[in-house]
Amino acid sequence: MGRRREGRETAVQFLFAHDVHEGAGNPSAEEQNGFWELHSASKSIREFAEHLIKGVLQHLPEVDARIGKACENFSLERIGGVERNILRLGIYELIHTPALPSAIIINEGIEIAKKFCASDSSRFVNGILDRIAREVRPGEVRGRKGKKIVEEADEVAGAE
Repeated sequence: MGRRREGRETAVQFLFAHDVHEGAGNPSAEEQNGFWELHSASKSIREFAEHLIKGVLQHLPEVDARIGKACENFSLERIGGVERNILRLGIYELIHTPALPSAIIINEGIEIAKKFCASDSSRFVNGILDRIAREVRPGEVRGRKGKKIVEEADEVAGAE
């Protein structure tokens, strides 16, 4: 498993624990220290996970609003805790890491859901992240079988 995937999985685990303990806003130093005592991670994985955690929590109202909008007739509270936090992470990355292709973000969410959730959860995560990706990144078009196509690809290739 790659370091980025491991960092994302660790971030989802932290966000889930924070959610379960009814955490609001920034986690306390005690909460953070307790988590890292239980989860050994290399320095680079921990730094990446902490960056993601901070970003998700900083933008939580915006991220949760997008989940609520994308899940028609389904409240945020009804979504499983792990799935909810996978979506939060993916949506944060879709909005705030434009250099990372949406296909990669969506695939990471799917793979994390396959690892930590029920068998059909990966399809749910895929559908919601894809719907939001089409809203926040209208210039990216995803082709069949997850192949990402950028509309300006021909122009960029011609300019090089």
